[in-house]
Amino acid sequence: MKLATEVIGKELALFENHFKDAVKSRVALLDRIMQYIVKRKGKQMRPMFVLLSAKLHGEITDASYRAASLVELLHTATLVHDDVVDDALERRGMFSINALWKNKIAVLVGDYLLSKGLLLSLENKDFDILTILSNAVKKMSEGELLQIEKTRNLNFDESIYYEIINGKTASLLSSSCGAGAASVTKDIEIIEKMRLFGEMVGMAFQIKDDLFDYGDIAVGKPTGNDIKEKKLTLPLIHVLQKVDASLKKEIIYIVKNNNNDKKKVKFVIDNVIKHGGIEYATQKMYEYRDKALEILNSFQPSPARAALEELVRYTTDRAY
Repeated sequence: MKLATEVIGKELALFENHFKDAVKSRVALLDRIMQYIVKRKGKQMRPMFVLLSAKLHGEITDASYRAASLVELLHTATLVHDDVVDDALERRGMFSINALWKNKIAVLVGDYLLSKGLLLSLENKDFDILTILSNAVKKMSEGELLQIEKTRNLNFDESIYYEIINGKTASLLSSSCGAGAASVTKDIEIIEKMRLFGEMVGMAFQIKDDLFDYGDIAVGKPTGNDIKEKKLTLPLIHVLQKVDASLKKEIIYIVKNNNNDKKKVKFVIDNVIKHGGIEYATQKMYEYRDKALEILNSFQPSPARAALEELVRYTTDRAY
């Protein structure tokens, strides 16, 4: 992401100030939690996509910074709520909000972040941007609930998997790019192309995440966490569609009933590798990446376009 930080380095520094202002509160407890959230922030990929999408089609404006802040507020809110749902005690190597302040406060903090994002847009009449991001929140909730519903019987095909990750992950990246473009242009065609570009990146990003669960040269041993959580991801779905009925039944039984048995989980992982699940998912990931690059390359060459291409390639080449 080196090129991205070179192209929008100053803008990212300004964004950080905008974000800190956006989360300020007059309640001492909330303010302390907000400071902790700012301290543990991640790579800020989504704000990068917002600002670079804006820069690709014009000059970054105050609306662009607000769009980036809204994206980060919504993303952070969903992470806080996810940690409560998953009973997770860590996030990015630091304690989660629920680990430090318990579930009740964590849920309220997530609600606070969501409301701050909505107000930020409403107070500045960024209605187009708010519409784009509100649709993302709806799709994220639908994706999570669809996954919970389908996990009960562990019998669904690729189309359902793509629907789930489109909602859970791709929708926010899609909206980040669409909102960035909408902050500098009213051209519906451009905004839609950028939204679709972000969607393709988001799909590739999630497939890469799912591949990590089966091991990677860069990350070492497989974790099997998705199997332990009874999640069907693309490598396993593909293999379940290929193997004979008895092996399929055995694998599904392990995922449902023996997902904490290390030997059994290893049996599943070994079969996913043996029957080409990793290669298939990797191929699909690159297909989504290439679709994203095809859309991106329909725009005129520029430093912003080159930085976006670097970010796209980062999503599929990253080691973690």
